[in-house]
Amino acid sequence: MTSDIDNLFDIIIVGAGAVGCAVARELSRYNLKIAVLEKESDVAAGTSGRNSAVVHAGFNNKPGSLMAKLCVEGNEGFESICRELDVPYKKTGKLIVAFEESDFAGIDRLIENGRKNGVKGLEFVDAGVVKRLEPHVGGIGAMLSPNTAITNPFIYTVALAENAAVNGAVFYFNTEVRGISRQDRLFRVRAGDTFFRGRYIVNSAGLYSDRISSMAGEKGYKVYPCRGEYFILDKRTSQYLNMPVYPVPRPGLGGLGVHLTPTVEGNILIGPSAEYIKTKCDYSSTKKVMDRLFKEARELLPPLSMRHIIRSYTGIRSKLVGPKTGGFGDFVIEESEAVPGLINLVGIESPGLTSSVPISRMVRDIIANREDITPKSSFISVRKGIVPFRELTIEQKEELIKEYPDYGEVVCRCEGITKKEVLDAINNPLGVATLSGIKYRARPMMGRCQGGYCLTRIVDILNNEKGLPPEEITLRGKESKLFTGKVK
Repeated sequence: MTSDIDNLFDIIIVGAGAVGCAVARELSRYNLKIAVLEKESDVAAGTSGRNSAVVHAGFNNKPGSLMAKLCVEGNEGFESICRELDVPYKKTGKLIVAFEESDFAGIDRLIENGRKNGVKGLEFVDAGVVKRLEPHVGGIGAMLSPNTAITNPFIYTVALAENAAVNGAVFYFNTEVRGISRQDRLFRVRAGDTFFRGRYIVNSAGLYSDRISSMAGEKGYKVYPCRGEYFILDKRTSQYLNMPVYPVPRPGLGGLGVHLTPTVEGNILIGPSAEYIKTKCDYSSTKKVMDRLFKEARELLPPLSMRHIIRSYTGIRSKLVGPKTGGFGDFVIEESEAVPGLINLVGIESPGLTSSVPISRMVRDIIANREDITPKSSFISVRKGIVPFRELTIEQKEELIKEYPDYGEVVCRCEGITKKEVLDAINNPLGVATLSGIKYRARPMMGRCQGGYCLTRIVDILNNEKGLPPEEITLRGKESKLFTGKVK
């Protein structure tokens, strides 16, 4: 076991999802020593990387709740933070579609909710406007939310983390917290094979935030896992959808109902479902649910066909309300009364992504109310991402190839990803060297063939660049090796 003498920090953040990384970035503005402990091999390995990628406007949330306040605040500032950190962002708007007259009452409630929450621009539109905005979508009317947007949640979280790291935050991956105690007025955290000490713990562990809180001495929380299943559709379906389309929500569900969402890259997502499950790590896709998903998606968008599906995935919400109650609780963002210095972020489900930066400011204020924290004069607020070569003009491509010849070699044919982009993903500032880390940073293996063409080429590049033999290359960390040996 490594000694904790050299692992003394002001702030220990548990969890490297969107919220944990936003907190790390916000606190890295100040003269504080920050550690981020993550049990997985990369950021956004849980809920933050497995959602609908929607920047919500805030009309669904209960008036007066933290969810409502922080969602509206987050929506209004999201474009600015994406611009600073070079993250994809597209303000698409969103339709909440009525299919029968009884749905109109639900639309009225959403508009009134939004008005109370300070959401701007919500309006009812008739079937003609729906048809003009979304020619392939049915329905007899809808609510239009003009300020809803879409982003890339993985790139967003990566960008927050990279910017925090540039400003001094230290990230520890494959470092699961196994115990927390107090020693000399400091928290002593056993994580992985190392001890860390810190004055504050920010509990941003998502599905496991109740466990972390309990380890630290605050036992009042219970998080219920609620699974959502998704389909990803081929980019050829982008012609059918311009903006997220939801049905009018039905009371008592753990989510907002099955919906369709375009991605910033041009795919369409179907989902999520909402099903309470017993374990927090069951990411199974189930035939019964997936069949229902596609059936309901076809009702929203009739041109869809099974041949458009290229893969499925699941995400799990961390809910503070159980299956008997259903619906939504509220965010818990507070310092524990029982355990001073423990800042709990519990029940951060949707719209947690949208609300991540406002949540980080609340954490900052909790600490600033306890002590003076001084800003760094050297803080770097901007970050530059991997150049999306496929989106450039011919002239821009030619100039880049002259400067960096590796842009001239296409590694992933489906997505048009070049060797230079793969190299940039491999040499990322966080030191992640997994196939999924490369995939989500630069998009190889995300096209129609799902890695059938590019996987072996990426393995060769990893071998050459990092000296990793194929037997040591993993999908998501040490428990996910792809190769066991050579056959010839």
